[in-house]
Amino acid sequence: MTIELKKMLVEINKALRPELFNDYCPNGLQVEGRAVVRHLVSGVTASQRLLDAAIEQGADAIIVHHGYFWRGEDAAITGLKRRRLKTLLDADVSLLAYHLPLDAHSELGNNIQLARVLGLTPTGELMRQNNQVMGLVCDLGEQISVQMLKQRIAQALNRQALHIDGGENLVSRVALCTGAAQQYIEQAAAAGADVYISGEISEQTVHCAREHGLHYFAAGHHATERYGIKALGEWAAQRFNIQHTFIDIDNPA
Repeated sequence: MTIELKKMLVEINKALRPELFNDYCPNGLQVEGRAVVRHLVSGVTASQRLLDAAIEQGADAIIVHHGYFWRGEDAAITGLKRRRLKTLLDADVSLLAYHLPLDAHSELGNNIQLARVLGLTPTGELMRQNNQVMGLVCDLGEQISVQMLKQRIAQALNRQALHIDGGENLVSRVALCTGAAQQYIEQAAAAGADVYISGEISEQTVHCAREHGLHYFAAGHHATERYGIKALGEWAAQRFNIQHTFIDIDNPA
């Protein structure tokens, strides 16, 4: 089966409501390709490797979390930007990207999907941006050792997270926000969390974690944001009765 690109875009925008967000990049259709979509490929970042793999598999459209045209970047179409755009245009393949709207979505979003992958049940919100929930607080219902949680994260994400020890061995409340959200560690502490999980880490994050007595896990920007875009691709495939393939381009960061 197939779906018109414009109709698919309208339905995805209805679901994610990008108009509610003041984002760092345009959300929605970034590069227009052929008018009809039969095979949709999803991936975290629209890197050259993802484009090449998607086109090799016969994609009509690619949907990602990290697309192009970020605020403040050089607008000139040169170098790797030229090569990426030429790849898409030569193949007549569309690129769709959803950043903050995908982080925040209550069912398909990166944060809720990461919570589910880790077996955590959200009980509250970490903070709001654009009046939309960004990050979650999860109560475990019991105290578990931080070593058990560390092992759970490693098994679920298939990687060892960098752990900054916050002191107490037993934990019961976990806050999380995917990607480059290490700056929200203060909100995690204010929410009474014993643990904060995000993707990246900064120098000051270490000191904040130690001084708040909060365990911090930097589990990888890419690793924590694989699940929202995959869920969005699966949702689109089911809704529009089209083929979907998730391609995970390895990224240790």
